[in-house]
Amino acid sequence: MAITVYGASGYTGRLVAAELRRRGFSVVLAGRDGDRLRALATELADTEPGDSVDGRKVEIATRQVGVEDPAALADAFRGSDVVVNVAGPFALVGEPVVRAAIEAGVHYLDTTAEQLFVKKVFDEFSGPAQNAGVAVVPSVGFDIVPGDLLANVVGSRVEQATDLLVAYDVHDWDMSRGTVRSAFGALTSGTFVYSDGGWRPGDGTTPYEAVTFPGNVEPTPVISWAGPEVITVPRHVPTDRLSVVINASIVTPEFAQLLQLPAETVATIIDNLAEGPDDTRRAAARFTIVAEATGADGRRARGVLHASDIYGSTAVIVAEAVRRLLAQPPRAGVLSPAQAFDAASFLDFLVPHGYSWDVQTPADAPAAQ
Repeated sequence: MAITVYGASGYTGRLVAAELRRRGFSVVLAGRDGDRLRALATELADTEPGDSVDGRKVEIATRQVGVEDPAALADAFRGSDVVVNVAGPFALVGEPVVRAAIEAGVHYLDTTAEQLFVKKVFDEFSGPAQNAGVAVVPSVGFDIVPGDLLANVVGSRVEQATDLLVAYDVHDWDMSRGTVRSAFGALTSGTFVYSDGGWRPGDGTTPYEAVTFPGNVEPTPVISWAGPEVITVPRHVPTDRLSVVINASIVTPEFAQLLQLPAETVATIIDNLAEGPDDTRRAAARFTIVAEATGADGRRARGVLHASDIYGSTAVIVAEAVRRLLAQPPRAGVLSPAQAFDAASFLDFLVPHGYSWDVQTPADAPAAQ
């Protein structure tokens, strides 16, 4: 089985391509820079692939193609089993890749964490994907799949959720250049919130001031976060309100200063950043996700997930999502992770990869504040 990784020569793309090869998939390395793609192909060829998923030789190919040529992009995708898009910012270059995958009749996954792009994919591509008979699953990365799946499990433990919270506590995260670029765009382009059973433009505020994360002595101050869970979770967990927050310390003084600068200056600064953390720093990043649902009867369910290595986790999640998508294809259309995959089963798969998770429903579970 051949998986096309678009944006393969970037920081996350290289990790994803390597993990797919390790899992026994043939990979097609696609993107704009032919030299970087060929260098990556040579690097991967020196590694031992995993056992083939289909009994055929595990191969590596390259396709040099840009998003400005839709016909060539669709041609490059034909014959693949899945397209994995890791090229961002998705708001700028993501739409042509989704459209080309659908045109080629190929399932599509991506690693975006850009909320507005995810909403656009649901709004504009649900019909075309369904008509083409393909599944389109955006936001298959660390910061969306675990939160989306955990919210699904928690939401199923209460009667008609009136309030649902997804909270992140992230530490020692050295962002890649691409993540900084996407995050800056997302934080300066507006957000959506989900309240009163529907989506509306957000104002950057949240009803939560702090969240009690396991292991923290005091409740942790939080801020509103433009997480794609705002777009994905209400599609599989009926709720009146959904909030996504993150520890306030994630916005460092340096990043806050970026938000005050002209866009052209910010672009130059980002272009001069390192492509991403080294292996040691990458593995040091750790995160906790809390999902808490409150039912109409006042009963609550609370899920907690711990893990580390944000970018390495994304590669593992993508490869497993590809495997599940092909082993048991979901219905056609645009789907959230929990609509495409069994939530508890996927979370259990992640446990040997450094994850731990648990859901409790005691009356005295610590609540967000």
